[in-house]
Amino acid sequence: MDPRHQRRIAIVQNLYALGFEVPDNLRTAPDEGYSEALEILKDKEEFYAKISKHAPKFPVNSLAKVDLSILLLAMYELTKKDHKQPVKVVINEAVELAKELGSEKSPAFINAILGAFIDSHEK
Repeated sequence: MDPRHQRRIAIVQNLYALGFEVPDNLRTAPDEGYSEALEILKDKEEFYAKISKHAPKFPVNSLAKVDLSILLLAMYELTKKDHKQPVKVVINEAVELAKELGSEKSPAFINAILGAFIDSHEK
């Protein structure tokens, strides 16, 4: 498996885990992708606003945590990451992550939100 894809999986897993309140005595040691997940969460309110704008029928707090984690990573890669990947690569990776980690509807949902974001961003 591509190391970049493995890294993205680790980041999504950390974003997912960080989405829950866990008592300190149950936390495990940070692993691969943890620091990037924390970096992404610094801008989570900005990303939540973008997700809400492009999926108004789905409040952010009611989204599946896996889908939300994948969307956060994709938004970060599309807008914040210094060494930006091509848009098509980021969206394709997000859809692939959704196929691996999400429900059967996750890939289409994530593709639709990211597609709408890119369409509005390019205008």
